[in-house]
Amino acid sequence: MHPTLVRLLRSTPVLTDGAWGTQLQALGLRAGECPDAWNLTHPEQVRQVARLYVDAGSAVILTNTFRSNRIALEGFGLADKVVDINTSGVRISREAAAGRALIFASIGPTGKMLMTEEVTPDEMLAAFTEQAAALASAGADALVIETMSDLEEAKLAVQAARTTGLPVVASMVFDSGKDKDRTMMGSTPEQVAEELAAAGADVIGANCGLGMEGYIPIARRLRAATHLPIWIKPNAGLPEMVEGKVTYRTTPEEFARQAAALRDAGVAFVGGCCGTSPQFVHALSTMLR
Repeated sequence: MHPTLVRLLRSTPVLTDGAWGTQLQALGLRAGECPDAWNLTHPEQVRQVARLYVDAGSAVILTNTFRSNRIALEGFGLADKVVDINTSGVRISREAAAGRALIFASIGPTGKMLMTEEVTPDEMLAAFTEQAAALASAGADALVIETMSDLEEAKLAVQAARTTGLPVVASMVFDSGKDKDRTMMGSTPEQVAEELAAAGADVIGANCGLGMEGYIPIARRLRAATHLPIWIKPNAGLPEMVEGKVTYRTTPEEFARQAAALRDAGVAFVGGCCGTSPQFVHALSTMLR
């Protein structure tokens, strides 16, 4: 195991952060705007989000680089800003953490589908390799490949991330099938654990898609399928439309109470995804203590 993970996992579960997008929206990010571009145009607001998570108790925070691969940035006309956006993302989180938390840099999906040949595997691998190199050069402590629905895309991202020598977390979305226990492409937790481990991931997990109740059984299945540490970041329940606005009804206290089951299942990293906030992280911190 990578020395960074060995040190971090001396006490588990390790508390990660919560959602970034909704926090940036609360600070003025408009619908359809590229959140990652705020690393260049609104760095203080991005720093504020990161700082609030560290203040709430996060031992690991991510970076505002979820869409910062070349293929995704092309959709915003920002493909020439890959290095600048990723470098700024790491620097902002590092400054906000001020030595109190480690920086696990975020790598999200390209938004294109291999199955429909919108993009080739080589193009995808090149985009992830470019992003991973920029994040590593900027001083990230680890890389988090997250919110992946296609196992093949996730494996390409792991392959790219491994070239940096940093620890690699690979996290999939499970929200499909009659029991909501498969990825969009039909992969089971057992398949995901086996194939991501074989691809070289150091930590395997799940995020987004489901609330805490849905991810407790997923976590148990991942734990049973691999010896690697498990990473889980559920949503604040399932979203509902209220007066035209996406709303999550789970409270921080309810979220934290349910997280005890993740701890008992042997999950190594616990945090939140869509709908969660620094208040959720604080509630988790209180529960885990």
